[in-house]
Amino acid sequence: MEAPTLLEQDAATYAGWFACLAEPTRVRLLHTVATAARDVTIGDLTEALGISQSTCSHHVRKLAEVGFLRIRKEGTATLVAVNPACCTGLPHAADVVMGVLAPRPCCPTDVPLDVTIRALESSDWPAVRRIYAEGLATGDACFETEVPSRKTLDARWLPDHRWVAEIDGHIVGWAALSAVSTRDGYAGVAETAIYVGENYRGRGVGKALIRQQVCAADDAGLWTLQTSVFPENRAGLALHRSAGFRTLGVRERIAQHHGVWRDTVFIERRNTTV
Repeated sequence: MEAPTLLEQDAATYAGWFACLAEPTRVRLLHTVATAARDVTIGDLTEALGISQSTCSHHVRKLAEVGFLRIRKEGTATLVAVNPACCTGLPHAADVVMGVLAPRPCCPTDVPLDVTIRALESSDWPAVRRIYAEGLATGDACFETEVPSRKTLDARWLPDHRWVAEIDGHIVGWAALSAVSTRDGYAGVAETAIYVGENYRGRGVGKALIRQQVCAADDAGLWTLQTSVFPENRAGLALHRSAGFRTLGVRERIAQHHGVWRDTVFIERRNTTV
């Protein structure tokens, strides 16, 4: 599906917003107002930013003209507040311009013919745990430093969403979903995991696995798949994006890995049919 062309009227509106913010003082001013716990006066802003009252009034007026700020009088004081709609409208505009909200692919279509995906069986556990260990050895798979026991994984993974990939009868990768919460409201939200054996990376095994994982989740009515990926794991990020995952944000220094604080990229995929 082709992404719709950005309407000229919307483009003009967003250009006005971005042009207004193409001035560092206005960015600082908007940030100061947005993070204040109350309406602020021009005097408060001049003191906080170290600028003159006339300069502050000029920038406040420009920000108010495009709708970022709201101005009201209370006696002789001019009170400034952020427009709540700005808090969602501005990020939305950036997402539209960058194509984040454009239709995303369902899943990879260039899956190799020599890869077979099937449900995990009891006899597959040794191979699954071996491939898990090969992933941990890269240092960029996840925060775990030891392979969980079969009992732990069996309790963690959703029964109907465990898959293995085979080439010539050999297990070369696996994928699984885990529930993110026991609360009923999160019944359709699951965390993904995909691992490919060290000798089979770059052969499309991950594509075959994520395609099966995504299609099965959609068929089962799950509405959100999510996961966290180390920024250094560029192959993992690219794989998930090929299946319609989008980046929600970076979780800075979220946990330690081998004694080192690590960031993760938090990504999700929404089932548009639910």
